[in-house]
Amino acid sequence: MPLNVGDRAPEFTLLNQNGEPVSLANYKGKTVILYFYPKDDTPGCTTEACGFRDLYEQFTAQNVVILGISGDSTKSHQKFSTKFNLPFPLLADTDFAIATAYDSYGKKKFMGKEYFGIMRHTFVIDPEGRIAKIYRNVKPAPHPAQVLADLQQAAVADK
Repeated sequence: MPLNVGDRAPEFTLLNQNGEPVSLANYKGKTVILYFYPKDDTPGCTTEACGFRDLYEQFTAQNVVILGISGDSTKSHQKFSTKFNLPFPLLADTDFAIATAYDSYGKKKFMGKEYFGIMRHTFVIDPEGRIAKIYRNVKPAPHPAQVLADLQQAAVADK
């Protein structure tokens, strides 16, 4: 059953690039950007990660946490994070359980071949742990700036 805006975000605990457990519950009271991406150190995923990196201070200034999730190992995440100086946790969902819970794992098609993998989806989780916004099948380059603009617009609307 797909998640919808207003639903409680599925809880999780996954290991980050340093092998440390990270739980969604750790971020209660903060807005969380939970972005799912297919694979470390590939062109689209690098573009998206570096976009979030380049806007990181603007996100944190709004009390926003960024978490990236893929099916790669903690070792792969460590290399990717170090290579591109990523300031946020990358979480290893090696059995795709969390991607599945967030309806972000399924059948994909590339160059005529079908396979299963993580889809490029992003969830904005509000400080109470509910899904505030869902972005499905995003384009890597403009996506981080779009998420930031949407958050800034929502903050202005709330005032």
